[in-house]
Amino acid sequence: MKALIVERRPLRFAVARVAAAFGSGKGAGVGPVRLATIDAPAIGRPGWFEVAPLLAGICGSDLATVDGKSSRYFEDIVSFPFVPGHEVVGLLRSDALDAHGHQLEAGTRVVIQPVLGCEARGLAPCEWCATGQIGRCANLDHGHLKPGLQTGFCADTGGGWSDGPLLAHTSQIFCVPDSLSDDDAVTVEPMACAVHAALRAGATNDDVVAIIGAGTLGLGVLAALGFLADHGHSERPGKVIIGARYATQRSMASALGADVVVPPDQLSRAVRNATRSLVVGRPTGTSGQLAGGAHVVVDCVGSDDSLTQSLELCRPGGRIVVVGMPGKVTLDLAALWHREVIMTGAYAYGLEATLLGEVATFDLAIEMAHALSTGQLVSARYPLDRFEEALAHAGQAGPRGAIKIVFDVGGKKTATRREA
Repeated sequence: MKALIVERRPLRFAVARVAAAFGSGKGAGVGPVRLATIDAPAIGRPGWFEVAPLLAGICGSDLATVDGKSSRYFEDIVSFPFVPGHEVVGLLRSDALDAHGHQLEAGTRVVIQPVLGCEARGLAPCEWCATGQIGRCANLDHGHLKPGLQTGFCADTGGGWSDGPLLAHTSQIFCVPDSLSDDDAVTVEPMACAVHAALRAGATNDDVVAIIGAGTLGLGVLAALGFLADHGHSERPGKVIIGARYATQRSMASALGADVVVPPDQLSRAVRNATRSLVVGRPTGTSGQLAGGAHVVVDCVGSDDSLTQSLELCRPGGRIVVVGMPGKVTLDLAALWHREVIMTGAYAYGLEATLLGEVATFDLAIEMAHALSTGQLVSARYPLDRFEEALAHAGQAGPRGAIKIVFDVGGKKTATRREA
C-alpha cells in the first residue's frame, strides 16, 4: 500500500526545522516524511480490525512532526517508522464490534478514537483507564504494542495517511451515523478534543471566556461551548470572546456563536471592556497584565506568546486551559503564582462528566458534528501524492483563507473550497 511514513532520521528533522523557518509545512519535501510503498499492518490478536481510510485530517501535532519541532517529551511514547494520521473516517473491512459493544458490518463507516490505552494494549486497566480517562493512560509504552500515544504515532497500527488499511481495536471504533458526511466525520476527532477542553474550562453562567487562536481547535472549542450548553451538558458562559487573525476565521467564529470576535492584538482590550478591568501600569495599551480579566482563558495555540497572553488576560483565581500542544517554552510564571491562577492541560478524551451524567467524548463530538455540520471547517482535500502541497497548505491555512486540510485517501475527487 502507499503511505506517508515518518522515520527516525535526526538529520532530516534538523533540515525540516530550518525549512519551517520559512513557513510551517515547508519542510515536507526535505524532512522526515516521505511517500513509500509498504506492507499493511498485520492483525495478530483478537479484538483488532482493519479500517480503510476515506479521509484523514492534518492536525497541529502532525505539523509539529513535519516541521521537526515536536517536543522531546514524546520520544519514548512514539515508535518509528510510523504512518501519521489520527483524524480518520474510514470503512470497516470486516464485521467488528465498536466501543459500545455493538456489532457492525463490513463496509460500515467508522471514526477512530486514536488513544492506545490499556485495553488496546492487552493490559489490565491502569487507574485512569479504569475510570474511562484513557487520555491519561499510564501505559503508552507497554503491552503487546510498540510505544505510541495514539494511532498515527505507533509503528504497529498504521495511520490515516495511507491508501491501505490501518488497525483499530474495538475500544477505538465508533460508528458514523448516515446523517454525517465524510467531511463532518473527519472532524469528529478534533471536535472531541474541543469538547473535552470546553468541559475542562468549567465556565459558568456569569463567566467571561477568552479564546486564543481561531484555527480548527479554537473554533471547535467555541462551537463546543455553545453546543454543550444548548443540549444541557454544561452551563452557558456569560460572554465568549475570541481572537481571530484572518477574515475566514472571523466569519466562522461569528457563525459559530462568538459574542465578540476581534483581531488577536485587540483581544486584551475586548476582555478589559467585558470585565471592566484596568491594565496594570499601561492604562492606554492594547496588551499587558490586566488587573482583573477573564474568568477562563482557553489557549488553542500553545506558544510562548499565547501562553504569556493567557496569563495577562486571566483574572486572579481564574483558569487557563491549554489546548494547543506546547513544546519547549520560556515562560514567566510570576503571574501564575501571584494571582493564584490555575493552568491545566486539555489533551484528549474518554468519559466526560456533564450535567446530564457521564458521556463518551466521541459520542458528544459525533452529536456536535451533526448538529453544527462541522464539515464546513474542511477547506481542501489532497491525494497522498500531493502531500508536499497539502502540508504546506495546512501550515499556512489561516493566511490562505482555509481552516482544516485533509488527505482524500478513499479515491474521491479532490475539492478545494473557501481558499483566498
